[in-house]
This record gives sequence, structure tokens and C-alpha cells, in this order.
Amino acid sequence: MKMFINFKDHIESNFPFLLKSNLLIAVSGGVDSMVLLHLLDKINLNISVAHCNFQLRAEESKEEENFVKTYCEEHQIHLFVKRFATKEYAIQNKLSIQLAARELRYDWFNLVMKENNFDFLLTGHHLDDQVETFLINFTRGTGIEGLTGIPAINNNIIRVLLPFSREAILNYATENNLQWKEDSSNASDKYFRNKIRHQVIPVLKELNPNFLESFKNTLIHLKTTEQIVNKYSIETLNKLIQVKDNKEFIKISELSKINDYTFYLYQWLKEYGFTAWKDIYQLIQAQTGKQIYSPTHILVKNRDELILSSISKPNDAIYFIPSIDEELKFPLKLTLCNLSYINEQNKNSIFVDADKIQFPLIVRKWKEGDVFYPLGMNGSKKVSKFFKDEKFSLFDKQNTWILESNNNIIWIIGYRQDDRFKINETTQTTIKIEFLK
Repeated sequence: MKMFINFKDHIESNFPFLLKSNLLIAVSGGVDSMVLLHLLDKINLNISVAHCNFQLRAEESKEEENFVKTYCEEHQIHLFVKRFATKEYAIQNKLSIQLAARELRYDWFNLVMKENNFDFLLTGHHLDDQVETFLINFTRGTGIEGLTGIPAINNNIIRVLLPFSREAILNYATENNLQWKEDSSNASDKYFRNKIRHQVIPVLKELNPNFLESFKNTLIHLKTTEQIVNKYSIETLNKLIQVKDNKEFIKISELSKINDYTFYLYQWLKEYGFTAWKDIYQLIQAQTGKQIYSPTHILVKNRDELILSSISKPNDAIYFIPSIDEELKFPLKLTLCNLSYINEQNKNSIFVDADKIQFPLIVRKWKEGDVFYPLGMNGSKKVSKFFKDEKFSLFDKQNTWILESNNNIIWIIGYRQDDRFKINETTQTTIKIEFLK
């Protein structure tokens, strides 16, 4: 009864928005999720249940699914069930079983929520899970955010049991005659988390009987510290970072003036999935062009700058300009027109001999092996060598387009025309090609 009162007060004080929300509850059939389901149903929230069957433990997985189905039928709770080919997914995507199961369930949860207009997903994470996560991150190495535990609110995922211990949850289940299914894999110490749960935490509780309460207080202090650190680091980074063309730039000369600048590199880049921190910290002294990748971003040293950009997917598409009467509007804007004379010339326009080009013209990204004849020079030059001489950054190269006719480059658009297509004293018709940014 005590836990129910504490839980109800906890919801009303810290999550009052849940009282009028449409909620989806992740229920495995274990004691944590069954207690969560019972508590939420008891305070009459608008709930439905989602159960994942990962089909990893044969009959046991079926029994868990049937158990959750029976409970929901008896309590008139709407249920969503999904069966996954988890092992096959793990093999195909080169993931551990645990990571594969995590990806599958959260992708499915998001789909169910979107299709059925649920406001929030609630999971059964509790205080002991907090301790385990803290210790796992601590042993693997982490910043302060890895020591502040599992967030109670993470976008539309809510974890309302975090203040309650596993012992309190078990006591509540026993007092209320709740049934649950024990996952046999939880008993195995082949998983790192289980080793922490079975071998480390019991020793800590033995050394300090009030360990969990002490840990809760430590988390409060760490979260306060994290807020202060984040505020200060954001103020500093805002002075260092320049944003241009969807890229972020930091001057190395300015960054190097700051004591412990590696801390600010970490604060800057941690949200982008980078993990090679030693390489990142050494990037300051690396050669120009050194690159470090995360799954979504690339960090490049370009002379006195560090440049961060999202990774562009390979673009093999080509775009056609059928005739002089057509203009290209996407992915960039090019216009063509006949001229009887040459007007003002700049890097965004070129003048070519109409008799030297063949339609359709093609616009494409540059590729390795491209060669052109730079205007005003004798002989050919690789486009890659031109980029190097002009000190193009990696991002400049990725965003450069080529205009060609009959497999011959006319123009590195916005940079250099090809000499073969220039006008001369024999030119009868001049075409102006203009790049409109």
C-alpha cells in the first residue's frame, strides 16, 4: 500500500501530464513491467500495452506472450504484440543480440505510437537499473552525462519507476499477489549487465546497507553539476563555433588558447556519435585533410580549422540540360543564353563557343579520374589536383558540380572553365552559361 501511495504522489507531483495522456506501456511479463502496469491501471490512466516476442527462448518466449495476453484480456486492456526474427536481424546488421533487440523494439514502439496517436511510451526501468547503468558507463569510461543515469524523460519515453528499488517492486508484487514471468537469461552472467547485477551491486549493498539511498543523492548532485557544466561549456562553444552552409567551424588557434580544450571538443562532438576521442584530441596536431567519422558526421582538419558536417550520401545522379532554351533548376540553377557580345564576366558565369558543345549537357558531381583543361593553361589537369592546388576542403569537394558535354568537362561550376570550349576569333555564336546561387 505504501508503494502505491508513493507512486501516485510521484505521478501527480512530477508527471501530472500523464493523467490526461494516451499511454503505451512496454510490458515484457517480468516483475518490473507487471508492477508498472498494475500501478498505472490502478490509478485509472488511459493505457494500452505493447509486448515484444523476440523468439529467442522458444517455449519460454511463447509463454511470456500468452501470459501478457491473458492478463490484458482479464483487465480489458488493449494489447499490441509483435514477433521478431531477432537472430536473423542481428546477423544481417552485424549487431549483438541485445543491440538487435533494442533496435527492433524501439523502432516498433515508435511505429505503434505514431499509427495509434499515443502520447508517451512508459517503461519499467527502476532504481537498480540506474545503478547498473552508472557502473557500466563508469567501467567503460564516460563523461559526466554517462554518470547521471537513465533520464526520467527522454523525448516521448517516460520512466516513472526510477525512484523505486527492485526490492520495493518485488515486495509490491508479493503483497498484491501479482504473477510474472522470470526471464531465464537474467540468471546468466554471460551478459555484462548481469555480472554487475549479480556480483557487484550485492557487495556494495553489503558494504553500505543504505547504498541505494546514497546513490539517489549522488545522482541529484551529479545532475546539478552536469547542468552547470553544460551551461558554461555552451557559452564557451558559442563563442568558438561559426556556422556556415550547414557546417560548423572552430579555429584551432582560438581553441588552443583554452586550458583543457579537449573537454570542449568532447562537449561539442558528443551528440554526433563520435567515439574515437583519442584521435579527435590529436586532430589539432594532425595534417590538413585528416578525417574522423561518426555514423552520421565527419570531422575534418582543414589548415587552422576543424570543420564538422553531416555525411552526405553518395550522389550518383546526373541532371540534363536538353537545349539552350532550357534551364536547370535542381540541384542547382543554371541558365543559358545566346549573346552577340561578351558582357561582365565573373566566376559564376562562363562564355563558350556554341559550335563546340553538344546537347544535352550533363550536370553531375565530380569523380576520381576526372580530367579537364584549365582555361589559360597548356595541357590537362586532374580535377583532384586542381582541388588540392586551390586548397579545397573535403566539404568543398563533396559539394562541387561538373558541367560536361559529350563526356568532356566544360566547367567546374563556380570555379574554372575548360579551355577547349572558350570563344576565339572564329566563334560565330557565343553562349553564356550562368550559375545562379
